[in-house]
Amino acid sequence: MNIELSEEVAQGTYSNLAIITHSSSEFVLDFVRIMPGVPKANVKSRVILTPEHAKRLLLALQDNVDKFEKQHGSIKVSGGNPMVPPMNFGGPTAEA
Repeated sequence: MNIELSEEVAQGTYSNLAIITHSSSEFVLDFVRIMPGVPKANVKSRVILTPEHAKRLLLALQDNVDKFEKQHGSIKVSGGNPMVPPMNFGGPTAEA
């Protein structure tokens, strides 16, 4: 299979939040970039998958996380709920 990658797509899109919704026939992954001090965030990319492909993505991600952790050590997930991203961005607290 020959897969082409345009220069624009090759640059990638940074995302620090993914919102996942689903229906009986599809999974929708919205990738969002949240910026400190900005009250509004925009969806930067949306990927729509069939349930079968969503499951394949889940398994592929798990396989790759396992391989990464074997090579680089355990990935730490900070905060109380691993399903909710931290909103402090790891930097100092803003003061006025």
